Amino acid sequence: MALKDVKPTRSELIALKKKIKLSERGYNILKMKRDGLILEFFKVLEDAKESRGALAEGYERATGMIAMANTVEGSIRVKAAAMAVKEKPQITLKEKNIMGVVVPEIESSAVKKSVTQRGYGVLGTSAVIDDTASSFEDLVDAIIQAAEIETTMKRLLDEIESTKRRVNALEFKVIPELSEARDFIKMRLDEMERDEIVRLKKIRAKTQAK
Repeated sequence: MALKDVKPTRSELIALKKKIKLSERGYNILKMKRDGLILEFFKVLEDAKESRGALAEGYERATGMIAMANTVEGSIRVKAAAMAVKEKPQITLKEKNIMGVVVPEIESSAVKKSVTQRGYGVLGTSAVIDDTASSFEDLVDAIIQAAEIETTMKRLLDEIESTKRRVNALEFKVIPELSEARDFIKMRLDEMERDEIVRLKKIRAKTQAK
């Protein structure tokens, strides 16, 4: 706010004081929101660390099992067993609110199946096929959980950055500029009041001299 554009009037001073009070209230609310979001972010970050570990472990196990299955059963039998699965995992996407931030809540079904639900013949396959299928089901489940946590973490981080920018704008730009304008008006009004007192004294002195 350029001081040259500020009108040194009492009504402008009252309006500025209201703006400062409102800005300070908004600043305090946003600061509390930012701090709360940071706490929530670190909670989700702990879950993310566990999720990433489970994902890496699941991937390693699944790739190891598929390599073993290809060796024991042959790639054709493994592909045939995979093609036999009819029921695909179902994903339901919902939403939940964390301190005003909308984050996903992913529900899944038909990810983990029993041997009979997988569709391939039990008699025509060995236990290694079952273990391989189970390891990939665990991997898919870990991917779904990781997707929810990672998206939540990203949205919280974006909101923290946005809130931090607004807090900084209020703290370092809006409130200081409004305060400077308020002080300028108070100074000008004081000067005008002193000038008026001097003028009245001169008028009184002239009147008394007559």
